[in-house]
Amino acid sequence: MLTFYNELHAQHRGRYEIFRGEMVPCFEKPERVDSVLAELGRRGLGKIVTPHGVPLMSLERIHTPRYLHFLRGAWNEWLALDPANAGKDAFPSVWPVRTLRDDIEPDDFCAKLGLYSMDNGTPLTAGTWTAAKTGADCAVNAAHALRLGERGAFVLSRPPGHHAGADFFGGYCFLNNAALAAQHMLDDGARKVAILDIDYHHGNGTQSIFYHRDDVLFVSIHADPRSEYPFYLGHADERGEGAGLGFNMNLPLAAGSTAQAWFAALETACIRLGSFAPDALVVSLGVDTFAGDPLSRFLLQSADYLKIGERLAYLNLPTAFIFEGGYAVKELGTNVVNVLEGYETAL
Repeated sequence: MLTFYNELHAQHRGRYEIFRGEMVPCFEKPERVDSVLAELGRRGLGKIVTPHGVPLMSLERIHTPRYLHFLRGAWNEWLALDPANAGKDAFPSVWPVRTLRDDIEPDDFCAKLGLYSMDNGTPLTAGTWTAAKTGADCAVNAAHALRLGERGAFVLSRPPGHHAGADFFGGYCFLNNAALAAQHMLDDGARKVAILDIDYHHGNGTQSIFYHRDDVLFVSIHADPRSEYPFYLGHADERGEGAGLGFNMNLPLAAGSTAQAWFAALETACIRLGSFAPDALVVSLGVDTFAGDPLSRFLLQSADYLKIGERLAYLNLPTAFIFEGGYAVKELGTNVVNVLEGYETAL
């Protein structure tokens, strides 16, 4: 397993987030990656490298130029409002919902922040762009490594990505690493690519990016959005539109679902992946399905993650694993590396 490590991830370090109406310490924090990196080193599971930088136009294959321009300069705009803002994270407070217009970018920074976001629980910090861009570099590098012959690659980076849409951030995510990896594979010669999202929360950004396309199959196993974030997407009747009809599969499960129920959904997902016959697979690897996760309500145990890796290995596809959610920091490294080890040792 070749791991692409974002050594600049800690430049994105939120002071707090707004969670259920309260300001609390951030769940999405640098220690998450540190836990996984330490476990990778302990087990010696392959080579760990840093990525080569990729041009901005690679990101424009997924994200709009207007959004990228905003994200690159957002912190400077925040500081221009008041130098004292250097000691504060930036949060949105107004959003263009329903009948409000989103085609005209406001001059007001706080209004722009709302234009490009989906929630107020995702702090924008001084190092957000650097960390997110280097994570995107990791994703594109991992995709390219598969095309060069690697069987498996792992993107160890934060902030995560699967909630980020073409022109918005949210759910702790700013750039959609899974979507960038899949698109690079297509640009690099693949005919079809599949994305399997196994994070506890639905990958709404990834779904939206590919919803009208038939060259990327998106399959997600996640908590029922009627009760869990992102709430407004991830239902079973969302099957794609236009050319993409039939190329989106959501498998929502009730909060409190057991490992048995979860693995039944995984088998359904794998059958659909097999029928699609992609050239490569991208896995949005969230391990917040763990029973001890503070933000989630599934009941998987650490040993189950070995079985996940083993089952994915039997799809026999070049696979890029993209680190997403998982907030039980103490067990996080074990759970993530169990998936990778299961994949590596199955065949």
